Amino acid sequence: IINNQVSVRSPCCKRWFDCPECHAEQTDHTLRKTAEMVFACKKCKKVFRKDLETFDESDEYCPNCDNHFIIDAKTPQMAIGVEGDDPRLNRDYREKQKQFIEQDLMSDRLG
Repeated sequence: IINNQVSVRSPCCKRWFDCPECHAEQTDHTLRKTAEMVFACKKCKKVFRKDLETFDESDEYCPNCDNHFIIDAKTPQMAIGVEGDDPRLNRDYREKQKQFIEQDLMSDRLG
């Protein structure tokens, strides 16, 4: 489960990671805990610090662009489908065609 709204700078090795699990997978040491974390917003590309001891609901937003970076992460679900099989693209154009045909018929009657 990854929430890629921000990158987090690891206090132990000074490298950027998307999540603590990414740090564990890519390094051979444990993540050092600290009271202050450094974040990089992926929306505005600016770096900011947050004090975790006084972290509250208003701290869930980037101070530069108000991007809400603390959101519920979703686990990707496997799905099988036909590429391009998007129900949002299936539209019924018959009603629109019927309107054009009726307009053409009315123009013949009007002269």
